[in-house]
Amino acid sequence: MIMLISLVFMGISWIVSSRLKSKFKEYSRVGLHNGLSGAEIARKMLNDNGIYDVKITQVDGQLTDHYNPQNKTVNLSSDVYHGRSAASAAVAAHECGHAVQHATAYAALRMRSAMVPAVSFASRVMGMLNMFLFMGGFYMITQGSAFGNMLLLVLIGVNGALAAFSLITLPVEFDASNRALKWMEQRNVVSQPEHAMAKDALKWAALTYVVGALAAVANLAYYVMIFLGRRD
Repeated sequence: MIMLISLVFMGISWIVSSRLKSKFKEYSRVGLHNGLSGAEIARKMLNDNGIYDVKITQVDGQLTDHYNPQNKTVNLSSDVYHGRSAASAAVAAHECGHAVQHATAYAALRMRSAMVPAVSFASRVMGMLNMFLFMGGFYMITQGSAFGNMLLLVLIGVNGALAAFSLITLPVEFDASNRALKWMEQRNVVSQPEHAMAKDALKWAALTYVVGALAAVANLAYYVMIFLGRRD
């Protein structure tokens, strides 16, 4: 059953990810009417929000853009950093949305950041457990042995942490996109058609997090159902 759940969400994730890449590629061909690059868009949004201590850097890869609250850097992929398109503007402004969240002590971001150490540990434990389950450990948790029960409780705890992190990530990502779109509209950084493209691109980016959260919740629910069924 857990394999089926994984395969289903892997398929959905692949579809959404492919659609996101397709949208980004499509909107990357649409040049901004103001000719600004992603890096320039990012600096402008930070300055407009009174943020001057955040550095904008270029990183390798495609769609590897992220904000690092530890060293206060907005890290943009090469295509976004140098790009002068609706897609570049959307991604750059979104990452700056996280910087604004950080500067304004946005509650969900603070909670998410506080969870990072625990989630990193849970991810490592889950990686080891997955190997053990595929090597016969899954049989133990279905048979109800003492070791199997302990293993099941560990699985519930680890998946609970991963699911909680995935869920708290959703408002963080949606809020960052909303801040980006609102700023671009208010400051006339993009035209109406460009704004619509940026909104569409960010929608598909957000859906990747939604799928991830649903998968995490489904995994947690599966192990909880096994536990509750055993109690009956």
